[in-house]
Amino acid sequence: MNALYPVIAVIAAYLIGSLSFAVIVSRVMGLNDPRTYGSGNPGATNVLRSGSKAAAAVTLLLDALNGLVPVVLVKAFGAQFGLGDSTVALVGLAAFLGHLYPVFFGFKGGKGVATALGVLLGISGWLGLAAGLVWLAVVLATRYSSLASLVAAALAPAIYLLASGTLWFANAPMALVMAVMAGLLAWRHQENIQRLLQGKESKV
Repeated sequence: MNALYPVIAVIAAYLIGSLSFAVIVSRVMGLNDPRTYGSGNPGATNVLRSGSKAAAAVTLLLDALNGLVPVVLVKAFGAQFGLGDSTVALVGLAAFLGHLYPVFFGFKGGKGVATALGVLLGISGWLGLAAGLVWLAVVLATRYSSLASLVAAALAPAIYLLASGTLWFANAPMALVMAVMAGLLAWRHQENIQRLLQGKESKV
């Protein structure tokens, strides 16, 4: 295996993740830059505050594809270049980091929920589904979307390890990446966490 292949894959994934679709979609649809109103977060939730549900839906889908596409491409074509599960894990993390800190948009990105879900779906369809179901269950029980996202992300590594059919240490790179993403999601949701603790967080 050429040692450059994993590096190229990770850089490409970061650049794909750096496509901040909240900003791109808003520009294409003639809306205000989502970084200039509401929470200032370039994500689907803030785009929704523009009043355009269509723009928010498109942003949500494309943000998820930010994480899904790089992982799926490496899984599908990486073997011929000697790229294994470790590279898949790093590619997923790179795409996620690209969304959080996009090089094309002054490193001011979104909170990463949709992109993280895309990464999980790319790693395993059932894992993405399980995380989605956890999110839905928490939302139905509490009506807090932010809390649901944090819980789903935190449980994803455990779900993956428990449900996997292979030895746990073989899955360590994937689980570690999921744990790092969960930690970064919590970091990006600091204000939401404070509002949750104060009982001031907005409900769905």
